[in-house]
Amino acid sequence: MNSPRDRYARQIQFAPIGDQGQRRIDDSTVAVVGCGALGTVAAELLARAGVGRLRLVDRDIVEWSNLQRQSLFDENDARSGSPKAAAAADRLQRINSEIQIEPQVVDVLSGNITGVLDGVDLVIDACDNFELRLLINDWSLENEIPFVHGGCVGSGGQVRLFDGTGRPCFRCLVRDLPPPGSVQTCDTAGVLGAATHLIASLQAAEAIKWLVGSRSSIRTSVLSIDLWQNKIRQVDTSEIVDPQCPACFGKRRDFLNADARPPAAALCGRKSVQVPARQGTRLDLSSFESRWQNLGRVQCTPFFVRLHLDESQSLTLFRDGRAVISGTRDITIARSLYDRYVG
Repeated sequence: MNSPRDRYARQIQFAPIGDQGQRRIDDSTVAVVGCGALGTVAAELLARAGVGRLRLVDRDIVEWSNLQRQSLFDENDARSGSPKAAAAADRLQRINSEIQIEPQVVDVLSGNITGVLDGVDLVIDACDNFELRLLINDWSLENEIPFVHGGCVGSGGQVRLFDGTGRPCFRCLVRDLPPPGSVQTCDTAGVLGAATHLIASLQAAEAIKWLVGSRSSIRTSVLSIDLWQNKIRQVDTSEIVDPQCPACFGKRRDFLNADARPPAAALCGRKSVQVPARQGTRLDLSSFESRWQNLGRVQCTPFFVRLHLDESQSLTLFRDGRAVISGTRDITIARSLYDRYVG
């Protein structure tokens, strides 16, 4: 008869983990913020390792361009436009039915991050924007809970665990939001699937080290790898830490205390714009399904309602009032469509 010990036998045999480490993994709660290229791989590794509770957080839906690197999704997910968190949770539950998996289809903001991450022991930062990373950093410092940062563009990326006590924190390295257009993204540089899998694997490894209590094995440098250029660098954070860091030295929480409603923004790698809603919005999606019936083809799920305006343009409305307008990168047009069909 199969048993949990059989499932994790090879992991338990690894001396730094053993039986005690496996029990700690079993008792852990980890949030993966972002179920894209990094998040899907890290979440799968942690699920297979036996993390007792996995919370999958993502605002987005699966598209065809995701399939090149986002390993938990298939063509059916892209064809139906499934929410990433829900599709990932469904796949992971089939991989490991013994753990608890909590999908949350939500846009993480300053006003809801405390509730979204309540009760977790560690966060995997698999985000695609600096604003959310800096918000997670503020939350981490405020609650003294670690997060594992990972970022990947083109053929390279970087990884480091920040333990929530500061000196350094993520804001020591990135003090302010980079100006628009100043940093390469998947929009401008593309991304290599092998690179995202590598970076996510390193994130999962750092997370497991922390969860089993192997603090001395945690990397203190920023590990940077470029697969195409065959370069590996370890950046000593003590040399680049900001001695006047506003977050961990000045105790400021600029992002945690920021306005909870960010502006509309074009989404990375897609001809789409996300239009946020006011904080606290909660919609009855069935009412929009009825209202839109005569305007075009309507698709409704427990997570969203989608209006296909024509062959190239659609509006996907989520329960929290947020919408993704597909078929344009023009924020003015997206806002206009939101106002016209949502109000």
